[in-house]
Amino acid sequence: MTGRALLLSLIAGALTALPLRAGPMQSRPPLGEAIREVLIETPALLAPVLAPEEPAIDLYADEVARDLDLLAREAPRLFARGLPGFGPEEAAPVIAFFTASECPDCAQAEAELRALSARLGLRVSRFDMDRDAALAARLGLDLAPSYVMRDRLLRGAMPAIVLERYLSP
Repeated sequence: MTGRALLLSLIAGALTALPLRAGPMQSRPPLGEAIREVLIETPALLAPVLAPEEPAIDLYADEVARDLDLLAREAPRLFARGLPGFGPEEAAPVIAFFTASECPDCAQAEAELRALSARLGLRVSRFDMDRDAALAARLGLDLAPSYVMRDRLLRGAMPAIVLERYLSP
């Protein structure tokens, strides 16, 4: 018996067990009270209603798969040791940071990313969207600053607290 069928049978049972009374309406009708008591005693009855048995459709699954495939193909150009950037020289970059010459937010974003890199001991590779225009175009980056990690692309300045959440082990 499914959860919904069980819930309906319990409600039907509660209906038959209720005494019929004449009189003024109460603030909580007897049926509502009986259903409430059954649900409090057996909260698992609500599971099928609160968590449907059918999986949710992921509307962005194909787009995410394409992005991850793109990031995997571009990873050697984004995360190789020896690329210009900042953070521990011996470490492989974990984030690629894209800036542009005419970017009002880039200086502040870089300062925050440098502080985060120093605190977490992470290497950042740095790219100029003008000089590295072909790479930026392949990644679909048209906004500076942008951040690229092995599993995501972030367009636009991000608060350090957001970046830290993505970069912390």
